[in-house]
Amino acid sequence: MVSITRCYKSGWFERARNALAALILVLLTGWAYAQNATEITQYQLERLDEEIVVSAQIAFELPTAVEDALLKGIPLFFVMEADVLRERWYWYDKKISSVERHLRLAYQPLTRRWRLNVTAGAGREVGLGLALNQNFDTLAQVLSAIKRVSRWKIADASDLDASQKYKVDFRFRLDLNQLPRPFQIGALGQSDWDIAATSSSVLTIAPPK
Repeated sequence: MVSITRCYKSGWFERARNALAALILVLLTGWAYAQNATEITQYQLERLDEEIVVSAQIAFELPTAVEDALLKGIPLFFVMEADVLRERWYWYDKKISSVERHLRLAYQPLTRRWRLNVTAGAGREVGLGLALNQNFDTLAQVLSAIKRVSRWKIADASDLDASQKYKVDFRFRLDLNQLPRPFQIGALGQSDWDIAATSSSVLTIAPPK
């Protein structure tokens, strides 16, 4: 009888411990997801003269693993993309304009400063030739610049018909394909490296301001 009672107690304790461990894992996973969540906020589309521009604020935190890679001299590449699509009820939406912006973030150990290179992407880019190089004293300063999108031209108003319906798909992501091969393999499936957000909104063609 004693041995049966001990086994019962031991089994109950084992199940309780496993349940507690599972609960802790769920809570930690949810906390990690919340820490790595990326959002596009303060999103605005507008027409300025003959240009369609987008402004936005991107909210995200740089995980420790990603920051450690930067400090080891590994540059990071962020990509912004915007597609202007004409809605068609009878077929797939037609792509009217597609633009990209590439942001290369790197740490310079000798000067202990951060460098940001911004270039336009290849393809059907509006405003090819964009190139901007900036130096920053702190990581917080350079991340603030990356997170802010101010009146980025995504299309010419002359290419759009006010009688048609349009929408804009805006995307922001950390481009893992441009990491060194060992880091690509290590980052695969790791939530720390999953920095991405998308937003889709209707574009109303208003008269020029």
